[in-house]
Parts: sequence; structure tokens; C-alpha cells
Amino acid sequence: MAPRILVIDDEPAIRDSLRMILEYEDYQFVGAASGPEGMAAVKRESPDMVLLDIKMPGVSGLEVLADIRKVDESLPVAMISGHGTITDAMQATRLGAFDFIEKPFTSERVLVTVAKGLELRSLRRENRELKVAMEARYELVGQGPALRKVFEAVQRAAPTTATVLLLGESGVGKELVARAIHRNSTRAGQRFVQVNCAAIPEELIESELFGHEKGSFTGATEKQTGKFEQADRGTIFLDEVGDMSPKTQAKVLRVLQEQEVERLGSARTIKVDVRVIAATNKDLEGAIRRGEFREDLFFRLNVIPITVPPLRERPEDIPLLVRHFAQRTSEEHNIKPAKFDPRTMEALQRHRWRGNIRELRNTIERLLIMTPGDVIRVDDLPVEVRSEGASQAGGTVGTGAGTTQGGPALSIDGNSVAPTGQPGTLREFKEAAERAFLVEKLRENGWNISKTAEALDTPRSNLYKKLEQYGIKQEIDG
Repeated sequence: MAPRILVIDDEPAIRDSLRMILEYEDYQFVGAASGPEGMAAVKRESPDMVLLDIKMPGVSGLEVLADIRKVDESLPVAMISGHGTITDAMQATRLGAFDFIEKPFTSERVLVTVAKGLELRSLRRENRELKVAMEARYELVGQGPALRKVFEAVQRAAPTTATVLLLGESGVGKELVARAIHRNSTRAGQRFVQVNCAAIPEELIESELFGHEKGSFTGATEKQTGKFEQADRGTIFLDEVGDMSPKTQAKVLRVLQEQEVERLGSARTIKVDVRVIAATNKDLEGAIRRGEFREDLFFRLNVIPITVPPLRERPEDIPLLVRHFAQRTSEEHNIKPAKFDPRTMEALQRHRWRGNIRELRNTIERLLIMTPGDVIRVDDLPVEVRSEGASQAGGTVGTGAGTTQGGPALSIDGNSVAPTGQPGTLREFKEAAERAFLVEKLRENGWNISKTAEALDTPRSNLYKKLEQYGIKQEIDG
């Protein structure tokens, strides 16, 4: 369908002239003789762009432009005037007009403006679709009471400018909560800047956070803007904040107190307006007692603490999460969606998910890619999920982490490693025992593959195959 162009102008001759120009190029023309008539056409016709006279009796073009912005922010509007001034043009630009055409105009001038407006409409629509897709990617999924408490805390905290501290184990979705706070805040239209404090080497983190001037240290060949400056008027998310060095902690404290940063190699301070959300999986109060974390910084960050529950405390949300990750995986990898057998879903709900949502997501992705059939059954699950499911199905779950009543736990050197209870088959028991043994040896050797292979007297290639077979990963089995 040809693009629809709305012309709002009180002069019939101008409307007729623009009708001829536009219809000759196969555009659809919609005309309106006044501001109120034009606004009615915006709502009724859903035009792709608007050509709007700036000077009209009654309601002016600038007033109509302001009203259009309230109805559809993405609708491109170009102003038309025979006696426009620089002041009018500046005000129209501030209100969101993308171009300004002066009378008398030529066909070429009109068509260039229309082409520019339609391209802008297309880009804005694409940007909106990408934003919706990104928001879906970072969606908090769940309806259980544990997650509802998080939703309620987000709703209360988001509209404020207060600093938020997110607490919880690795993989529970603290980043998703941080993004939800930003998305529901008054800063939603500004940047969300994420910094993983544990992933940046100590010698570089100050430069990353606060920026540096050219030549301020070896390797500083160009000036760099820091993350706090990049997040000005928006939100900065300091993930794994407990891993910052004491020196960096002192500088972050100053930013929170003074709302200003100082680049490395510069004596000039730069004012910033940043909302801070921090997250950690560490016990910061314990770190304070050990002298590893500043107490004054903790009090600055801990204005609104929100604890994100581990997945084992919200098993009722697992079916929703499974379907969510299955849908995402099928879309991202262009594979046919699979169904989950009811017994499979029960096993997934019984598993303790030490890696939390991150582990569940990886498991679902692996299942959809590697399972040949259309239905995922219990036998398709990783051995550790099947074994734990069988263990907990055969007895009552105990209060200790990873122990069950009604069946012995696997033990290495007298330490309980993984609950096995009563595995269904000898093969399942042997696989669970081998997996637990490998995990224990990896932990003993600090997850160094070469050292572990040497300790086990097995080639590294064989150890790698076993890790892949049992889905053993440091972030999951740590």
C-alpha cells in the first residue's frame, strides 16, 4: 500500500498543489483545512507523515504539532510556512518537527522532504520493534509469591532516584531486575549502562568507570569517556560490586556523594546525574567485618535492598521459564519448537538448579538443539537432572542442601557431593557417581583442566569429553 501523507493547511490552493505533487508520485493524499480537522485525521487515517502549515487561524500549526506528539511521538512532521521566522523554526524543531519548507515550494523540495520523512518513519518503527524485542529478552518471567515480592519492590523503587542494591546468588536474574527498575523509571528514555566489576582487571576498572585523558598512563593513546559519564541522566548498573578494589570503592563513594567524576590524568571534575543500581552475590556485611568492603559505601548503596530469590525457592515458575526459554531458543536457532513430557517438567521442577536461571536456560537450549524428537522426555534430560529427580521423587527432601531422606547421598572422601537416592538403573547410578567424582577433583584442582587430568591419570581430551557428556561447568558446579 502506498504511503499516506496528511496535509494540514488552511489554503485550498496549497492543498490542491500538494495533492497533485503527491498523487503524481503515487502517494495517498489526505487533506485537512484546520488544526482540529487535522488532529481528527491523524487519529482516523493513521498517516505515515504530516505536512503542517505553521500559520493557521484559530489553532496554530505549532499547537497542532504539540498535540500530534501526544498522540504519536514517532509520526514525522514537516512544517510549511510562507512567512516563517527563525524563532518559529527553532520552536518547531524543539517540538519534534524534522524539516521546515518555505513557500513557494517546488515539487522537488516537497518530494525530498516526503522521502526523508518516510525514511525517518521506517527507522523509528524499526527502532521501536528492536526495543520491544530487547525488552522481551530481558523480561522477568514468573508469577509465584517469591517473584511477586520482587515485582512489588521494583514498582515502589523504580519511580524514585534512590540507589538500589540487588542481592542474590549468581544466575538468579539480578540484571533483569535492574533493567526492570530502569524501564519503569523516569529515566527509561536514557541510557542503561552495565559494568561487570568482576570481569574488568583491577588496573583498568578506574579507567572504565571514570574515563581517562590521552597519555594519562601507558597505553592511553586516546581520551576515553567513563561509564559514569556515559550514563549521565540515565542509570548505571554496577554488577558484582563486591569485587571492587578499596581504591575504586573510594572513588565510587565520591561519585555517589558529590555526583561528579574526575578522569584519570585530569584535575577537572565533571558533574553527572546518574542513578546507581548495584548488585552482588557476596555477603557485603561479612566483607566489611573482614576489612574488604567500605562500610560507608555499603550504606550509600544499601538504600533500597532487594533480594532476588534463587530458582529452588520458586519451583512454581519453572514451567513458565521452560516455555519462555524454549520459545526463545526456537526463534534464535530457527528450530522447531518441542513439547515437554509432564514427567520431564516434574523432574525439572524437582532439580535444585545450583546455577539458577542461567543453568536452566542453558539446559533448555541444549535440550531443544540436541533432542531429535518433537517431545522431550525424562531420558533426554542431563543425568544430574534425572538423578536428582529420581532421588527426590523416592523420598522426602531434607532441609540440608542436596540431601534426601529415603536414599543415600553420593559421597566422596566422606563429603556429600550430589544427591542420588535410588537411581532408576545401574547405569544412572554409575553416571551420577562418575559425575560427582569429576566435579570433586575439578574443585580440588581449582578447575584447572591440565592439573585435574594429570591427577586422574587421563588424557585432557578424555576429560573434556566427560565434561561435555555430563554438562559439567564451573559456573554451574563451582
